[in-house]
Amino acid sequence: MHTHFMDKLRNYDVSFSGLKTGKHEFRFEIGKEFFQLFDTEQEFTNPRISVDVLLDKHSTFLEFEIKVNGTVELVCDITTDNFDYPIENEIKVLVKFGEEYDDSEEDVITIPSNDHAFNVAQLIYENVALSIPMKKISPNVSDEDLAILEKFSPKENEEEPESDPRWDALKNLKNKN
Repeated sequence: MHTHFMDKLRNYDVSFSGLKTGKHEFRFEIGKEFFQLFDTEQEFTNPRISVDVLLDKHSTFLEFEIKVNGTVELVCDITTDNFDYPIENEIKVLVKFGEEYDDSEEDVITIPSNDHAFNVAQLIYENVALSIPMKKISPNVSDEDLAILEKFSPKENEEEPESDPRWDALKNLKNKN
């Protein structure tokens, strides 16, 4: 890890050691620079996202609620136009203290007992990444276009297509003639 990188990542540390028990709020505004910290094949540009971090500090553990809200620019799969896509998501995480860092449990992260801060960068990143749809379809794409696309796109499962009553009706008409 480059120290430069670590410094940048530190901006997303939520320092809890000096805080009283109870609720605390932190806010981050994230943009392109934030996502450049993660070495990913980003599928979006121009992120404009606010992050609200709510920390509920208990004497032996911490509860985090991380909400992301904003927009990113995606490229439409069909028209290849850029369009703004709304991002809205929240995750809740329990942070416990233990011997060493461990995030193998669902929704629970264990951090070393002597840590004074919890870094929310990865969680913010995942929160946004989870909001990005698999199929990126611009709102300007009409339903007709989508219907055409569906016809030609390979189906997820290559099983027998379920029969569609409308087609069956048409087939019956054809057969009668």
